[in-house]
Amino acid sequence: MRVGIIGCGNISGAYLKASKLFRVLDVVAVADLDKERAQAKAQEFNLKAYGVSELLADDSLELVINLTIPTVHAEVSLAVLEAGKHVYSEKPLATSFKDGKAMLAKAEAKGLRVGCAPDTFLGGGLQSSRKLLDEGWIGQPVTAVAFFANHGPEAWHPNPDFFYEAGAGPLFDIGPYNLTAYVNFFGPIKEVLASSSIGTAYRTITSEARYGQKIKVEVPSHINSILKFHSGLQATLMTSFDVWSHHLPYMEIYGTDGSLSSPDPNTFAGPLKLRRADAKEWQDVPLSHHYTSESRGIGAADMVTAILKNRPHRASGQLALHVLEAMEAIISSAQEGRWVSLETRPERPQALPLGLLRGYLDD
Repeated sequence: MRVGIIGCGNISGAYLKASKLFRVLDVVAVADLDKERAQAKAQEFNLKAYGVSELLADDSLELVINLTIPTVHAEVSLAVLEAGKHVYSEKPLATSFKDGKAMLAKAEAKGLRVGCAPDTFLGGGLQSSRKLLDEGWIGQPVTAVAFFANHGPEAWHPNPDFFYEAGAGPLFDIGPYNLTAYVNFFGPIKEVLASSSIGTAYRTITSEARYGQKIKVEVPSHINSILKFHSGLQATLMTSFDVWSHHLPYMEIYGTDGSLSSPDPNTFAGPLKLRRADAKEWQDVPLSHHYTSESRGIGAADMVTAILKNRPHRASGQLALHVLEAMEAIISSAQEGRWVSLETRPERPQALPLGLLRGYLDD
């Protein structure tokens, strides 16, 4: 399928490099509001550089990957759908549940597909983790914990302002990785309870280009949440831009017969560790699945494969909408001090088969 990309910022290089892994993706064009940036990216990867409206008007493109900033994800994705093309978006699907629902309604009305990052849950690390869970290596999962904590992106990102605006913060920026991994492991979330805080009212940029400039913090920079799943399991999630250093695990699942230490859900690889109830120490577990290096775009490749084979795709709009609703519910719960129920209930994504040839998503 011929593919165009809108948005040539920081993440676009990872998508353009990884897309070469997948035979079903033929990325031919890029566009950005900054024409010089689009031209530089096009030259680097031997692609066409378009204006945004020009790319949308190209009838040879069937899929557009939306890599714009979060606050315009919904606007751009709706324009892609209106142009009659499938859309795969960087996370989050939108910055409001209302906009996300409107996007999926538009896609359904036009017979088009919506996909959305994160697709790291399709990587070797998290698929190997799921295999161990599904095969009962720790018995029945009882509870789980997940942590993301650092001191924010202003030390490395050239333009970190949007991380502290509506639709971002640590929950909307990194939370999708943890929440998507949780739904991949345990199925959909039923309700949430949360608390939040803002560590400091302003942040100082220390990345080179804008060193010393101040950013106003408009969203919570630290959020603690409890998640109840329809399966009956409870889990916790902490996301924070207020922590300089820590010894917390990325994600651990505790079952009736043991514990599983799962990899960073913002990566595709390991390490993966297991400790059975009768074991004296943790054991390293070899990964059972491919795609352990940087593979952003695997979700888009799976979506194209699913379109061609007429099956559901895994990094779906329905899954991303559920994660978006969960994040919005977490913020509401923190503000209101109560449990908040979710209305969406997507199917748990199908696991990837074992033994796939590299570059393929089906047997």
